[in-house]
Amino acid sequence: MAFSVDPEIGAAAAAMGVNLTAPQPTTVSDLKGLRESTDARLAGLRVVFPPADDVTILPYKIVLDDGATIEARWNTRTESGQGPGSAVVYAHGGGKISGSAFLYDGFVSALVSATGVPALSIDYRLAPEAQGERPARDVFAGLVWLREHATELGVETDRIALMGDSGGGGFAAGAAILARDNHIPLARQILIYPMLDDRNTVPDGNLVPFAAWPYDKNRIAWEALLGDDIGTDRVSPVAAPARLTDFTGLAPAFIDVGELDIFRDECLQYARHLGLAGVSTELHLRSGAPHGFDVLDVGDLSARSHADRHRIIKSL
Repeated sequence: MAFSVDPEIGAAAAAMGVNLTAPQPTTVSDLKGLRESTDARLAGLRVVFPPADDVTILPYKIVLDDGATIEARWNTRTESGQGPGSAVVYAHGGGKISGSAFLYDGFVSALVSATGVPALSIDYRLAPEAQGERPARDVFAGLVWLREHATELGVETDRIALMGDSGGGGFAAGAAILARDNHIPLARQILIYPMLDDRNTVPDGNLVPFAAWPYDKNRIAWEALLGDDIGTDRVSPVAAPARLTDFTGLAPAFIDVGELDIFRDECLQYARHLGLAGVSTELHLRSGAPHGFDVLDVGDLSARSHADRHRIIKSL
């Protein structure tokens, strides 16, 4: 039986002028165009997910090991009498070359509002201005910063999770590798259709008609991050976690991906390697779901996905 888009997701996309049942036209062939079009799409997040009324967002500055400074946005739900607890470090999506913590204010604050768990959203540097391991190291720096400020922010250091979606999901996975290698405890890695493998550039004909993030854009984005190293054995697993060969000791994982997403197979393989290494892993393969299906925030499929994420965050 051929693949098909979840009817509610397809109808919502059609209402926005996107036909997920036909091959997606190639609208960009260069990095500048891809960044502009992706940022324009991500700007819509603040419409679907406006910042939650019951969440306060405070900006902080993080000074990095190379002397640069990035912003982090601390999201907390307004409550009284809450003692030290868990927290999430969030890496926004955007294909590694676009997006920002600001554009994700609504999306992240919705998680905080629904779970009561605060989140530090990291405005990591983007490719190609930052290449290789650098963006993942920026996310890791956010984890280190939160641990250093845990007392003042009311966080227990052994109850922190790394979370991210799409390109940010790949950087969150890379930061989780850095946490393991630097002997920093991590409660969980929560990876939402993460972008893990730079070698995923050969189209799968079964997925091409539904590729909301298509293969040509994927290659442009990976080339921006890795340059001439793309596809070679010079690629670090911190930059492209699918390159990892030793999965032992990584934090427990939650992975959520759609069956119509071009990241499907790399996510399934990553989950398999985690399991074989003895790492507890919860995997969800969403039938009828293309890349970014949850952003539409409609229908039973999206509701089930958000509910699973909220459950995991609450369990930290």
